[in-house]
Amino acid sequence: MTKSPVTLRKTETKTEPKIVKTSTSDTPALKMMALGGLKEIGKNTWVFEINNEIMLLDAGLSFPDDGMPGVNIVLPDMTYLRENKHKIKGMIVTHAHEDHIGAIAFQLKQFEIPVIYGPRLAMALLEEKLTEAGVLNRTELRRVAPRDIVRIGSSFFVEFIRNTHSMADSFSVAINSPAGLVIHTGDFKFDHTPVDGEFFDIQRLAEHGEKGVLCLISDSTNAEIPGYTPSERSVYPGLERAFASAKGRVIVTTFASSVHRLSIILDIAEKQGKIVGVIGRSMLNVIAHARNLGYIKCRDELLQPLQNLRHYRDDQILILTTGSQGESNSALTRMANGSHRQLQIQAGDTVVFSSNPIPGNTIPVVRVIDKLISLGANVIYGKDKGIHVSGHGAQEDQKLMLNLVRPKFFFPTHGELRMLMQHSKMAQEMGIPKENIVIAENGDVVEVCVQHIRIVDKVPSGVELVDASRDGVVKGEVLRDRQQIAADGIVTVAATIGLDGKLATELDVQLNGVVSLIERSQLTTHIQKVIEDTLGNRWADFVHNNGEKSEVDWVGLRYQLERDITRMLKNQMQSRPMLVLLLQKSISGSSKPPMAITSLTTTPAEGKRRRTAAVS
Repeated sequence: MTKSPVTLRKTETKTEPKIVKTSTSDTPALKMMALGGLKEIGKNTWVFEINNEIMLLDAGLSFPDDGMPGVNIVLPDMTYLRENKHKIKGMIVTHAHEDHIGAIAFQLKQFEIPVIYGPRLAMALLEEKLTEAGVLNRTELRRVAPRDIVRIGSSFFVEFIRNTHSMADSFSVAINSPAGLVIHTGDFKFDHTPVDGEFFDIQRLAEHGEKGVLCLISDSTNAEIPGYTPSERSVYPGLERAFASAKGRVIVTTFASSVHRLSIILDIAEKQGKIVGVIGRSMLNVIAHARNLGYIKCRDELLQPLQNLRHYRDDQILILTTGSQGESNSALTRMANGSHRQLQIQAGDTVVFSSNPIPGNTIPVVRVIDKLISLGANVIYGKDKGIHVSGHGAQEDQKLMLNLVRPKFFFPTHGELRMLMQHSKMAQEMGIPKENIVIAENGDVVEVCVQHIRIVDKVPSGVELVDASRDGVVKGEVLRDRQQIAADGIVTVAATIGLDGKLATELDVQLNGVVSLIERSQLTTHIQKVIEDTLGNRWADFVHNNGEKSEVDWVGLRYQLERDITRMLKNQMQSRPMLVLLLQKSISGSSKPPMAITSLTTTPAEGKRRRTAAVS
């Protein structure tokens, strides 16, 4: 169960923690490294280290691209954390988006985190995740409120500062260490009319700026967009018009974690006399927890099970669903494909995309939209419809943050390289010297102290890929195999060879996912000729006399056959299918069945061989 934090509340203490001060020349430097979230969108994971103590901030995931077949989740490389797990004193969570908390359960499977502090909503959702993963006993969850100050180890005091974002219950944090004060904005925009009435604590940011901030780490997502990001409330009229103009059922898709957006949609549905059905486990979970915590307020009767929808007219029905990013297994995509078990798209439905595609998802989203239109749905989407607004601040929001905090050093984060560079340019225009700004990439160890900010080292910073089991890590060689299979398929060859060095039975050749102008019978003939030629020319090289007994180097023979067959396949098929060679030996004059020596899996493009089984 989550617990209330052991905190130092500003309202309960007359003085700030002693550690709030500007570092001097004899104080240690703070090491800051992002394992994800730099020069990319997603998997935001931060490590802060000083005095041999590590504090973690967020641990996010991202989702696979088309070059990652069979991969469900992309995590940051956790090698550094595994190797230094004894230094980890705790974690800070800024908010509940998956790109900030989605990797925590995977971390806890590999090492313990003594305590995790975070917002009530984030902790409620995280508790459910950790319970499902069976790792809740490997940490202690503590909920915080605005302006709570918590201690991590002996080196870190962290104050939670309410901010505004598309996710309810979101925070920026002020990190106090012996090196000085660092402000990490988390994801933010300055929303002056927040849906939940929780205003950005601008006053507290300004107070820290007045006292002196060593370094600002700031969200760069919308650094290329001029002006301010509009309030979340700005989507209300557009959604209201879209729902009111619909002649039949309304199906709305948005990010499951966009609590403010969900609250607006439910409020409009209530006013227009509609009932709401919810599809998608993640959306159901978020709505349930947000209602329990008071971030979503609606009558119980407004939300109805899907099986009850048949009792209402189409124009009374609103359905909330996941799938705004065109995810292949999402509810909306299955509706578009006609494969959803509970709901089918019908002519007259209005489908509203209250979201924009995140980078890399445009094509899947467009495909879903086209399929929905072909089924007769009216699809409302696009930036000009006024039905979506970003949760990240644009240029003027970012400038306001810089003005309030007035840091000595600046570290832009949460964005692709062009965004980080544009944010850096803005900071320079506002008076921060170029030498006081660092543009880093994942794994860079950034050292900051009163004298300087600079990159001093590098730690492992790649990705760890997780398949559908949620436990199996897809290593590099496995991913290459999957890519090879997806590209050119598999050729499986089963051959039985006698002790006389000849084929003892007919070959068995199977093609899976292979496109070839050569008939299977012709291909079998080519493979048989290769094997017979190799046996005829090289058999003696693999037979060794040991007194009266001869021994065959079956492993060496297998490798040679594999090389020769691979070369032939490449020449004959003009492609590079994966070869699986199943080699058996036959004992002449024996009634026993052939005995399997081993199987070999090889990827011709890589020229690699791996023994995958050995049976005697």
